[in-house]
Amino acid sequence: MVRAGFTLIELLLVIGIIAILASIVIVAINPTKQLGDARDAQRRSDVNTVLNAVYQYAIDNNGTLPGNIPTSTAGEICRETLAPATCTAAGDVNLRMLSGTYLVSIPTDPQYATSTGSLYFILQDSNGRITVSAPATEQAASTISVTR
Repeated sequence: MVRAGFTLIELLLVIGIIAILASIVIVAINPTKQLGDARDAQRRSDVNTVLNAVYQYAIDNNGTLPGNIPTSTAGEICRETLAPATCTAAGDVNLRMLSGTYLVSIPTDPQYATSTGSLYFILQDSNGRITVSAPATEQAASTISVTR
């Protein structure tokens, strides 16, 4: 009587081939890089959103920018959930006046936001140009920033 079936060697060989193919697919997809790219795309979007909101505020207020944007060193934009009195540390920038009308809420870094700051920075240069930046990039070689 002959029994039909697979030998132990055949089963181990098939399992080994499946494992090799699965590892190749995981390396090719590289989920860590994909997630980092997605978070960097969110940072780019957030930087543009904040900059657009600042300029929309200026348009609606006869060219007057929010008064607390620093001019010498970039200041970190405070998180919206903080009370205004909490956003008083040196370098903190309170842009709560943008919430509701120009922004749904102040964006925060998708991965590294602190308890008080958004990890997005804003600066006004001597020519009146505004720069919003996100230094906590993952895949980009340098800081994500937009200047207008």
